[in-house]
Amino acid sequence: MGFLIRVVVNAFAIWIVTLIPALQVSVIAFPPGDTLQYILTLLIVAALFAIVNTIIGTVIKVLAFPIYILTLGLIGLVINAFLLWLTAWLTHWWTWGLRVEDFWWGVVAALIISIINWVFGVILRPKKS
Repeated sequence: MGFLIRVVVNAFAIWIVTLIPALQVSVIAFPPGDTLQYILTLLIVAALFAIVNTIIGTVIKVLAFPIYILTLGLIGLVINAFLLWLTAWLTHWWTWGLRVEDFWWGVVAALIISIINWVFGVILRPKKS
């Protein structure tokens, strides 16, 4: 159940990022491109981003632990942008999916996605009894 909630929150965060035109991040819905297809595309991209972040992101974060210490965690922004870019690269083989035009705008987009995920993580976190 936690994975499904993470996917929905990621889809919402990616949708919010695509609403900001300056970031040059977009989601292209699969044909015919109606609202339902756009939502399903967002969910698929969010699931792929969650899988990439879980598998590859964990390995990178473990290997980059000394760099995290040296940069006081700021390298995490670059790593998250790389994972977002990797998700866009994985979906570029299809005519639909995530598009990130510039890596540094991807860093800003990853920061916004991280903030939205953090806010929803605080809200949706189960209460300890």
